Amino acid sequence: MPYACAVPPDAPPIVTIRGLSKTYASGFQALKSVDLTIRRGEIFALLGPNGAGKTTLIGIVCGIVKPTAGTVTADGHDIVRDFRAARAAIGLVPQELSTDAFETVWSTVTFSRGLFGKPANPAYLESVLRALSLWDKKNAKIMTLSGGMKRRVLIAKALSHEPTILFLDEPTAGVDVELRHDMWMMVRDLRARGVTIILTTHYIEEAQEMADRVGVITKGELILVEDKDVLMRKLGKRQLAVVLQHPLAAIPEALASPALALSEDGTVLTYTFDVQSDDPGIAPLLAQLGAHGIAFRDLRSSESSLEDIFVTLVKESR
Repeated sequence: MPYACAVPPDAPPIVTIRGLSKTYASGFQALKSVDLTIRRGEIFALLGPNGAGKTTLIGIVCGIVKPTAGTVTADGHDIVRDFRAARAAIGLVPQELSTDAFETVWSTVTFSRGLFGKPANPAYLESVLRALSLWDKKNAKIMTLSGGMKRRVLIAKALSHEPTILFLDEPTAGVDVELRHDMWMMVRDLRARGVTIILTTHYIEEAQEMADRVGVITKGELILVEDKDVLMRKLGKRQLAVVLQHPLAAIPEALASPALALSEDGTVLTYTFDVQSDDPGIAPLLAQLGAHGIAFRDLRSSESSLEDIFVTLVKESR
């Protein structure tokens, strides 16, 4: 069951991106005039194949990569003209496990907080470490931690200065199922406290469960931004698999339709219908099968996932 709750379409923006482009010295154009608005308090999933421009986009917003053209504001601050204030509003959890191996967990999150000029607040840092199940590791050197625990430390560092915007770039890559579950629990808690979450993930089922809105980027272009539920209604498909009692050599001419397909072995008829239709046409189909003496022994329904939609969109954009 999805956990995300809808953010009003008129919710004020917290990140505004206009005409953002990035061309590297090699001539490779990583981003092509991207326009995007992130609503305050939402979970936004940015999906795309490897090399699509996701990490470049995040890097620019976080001040790590210099754009070729365009503007970005974060929590009301221009990332170029008012860099320090914009960066202070942002927490970033990168893909790479790059942490100071000889530092303790407590030292590294304390130092990260100080980098942003925040006054000491041991109680807040303790709450972050407890939420990430790191409190009992606070005095452990990072080099002694497992990969999953190191990723938790990266999240703790990103949260140390109390950002209003949190970027999660493949945060659960290489993390076991239990740790992944704990991390998403924490993401939901953060959003409930008003933190805006922007994530990239290869686990598209997580985006389907967590996100309010979805953006799809490929070849540096943002090809779609849509409320997740609206996207599922618009582009999702439902199918009815009719398992036949006896194989068919072919679909009778009177039943022929682009919506009806026969499996190679002739044992299953698959009917694809519009999820938004008030009358999907299932009852007439079954009646027609009966009229042609085609008996069935089972009916199975299925619905396309966000991953199915994502794969279709990326293929169509090629």
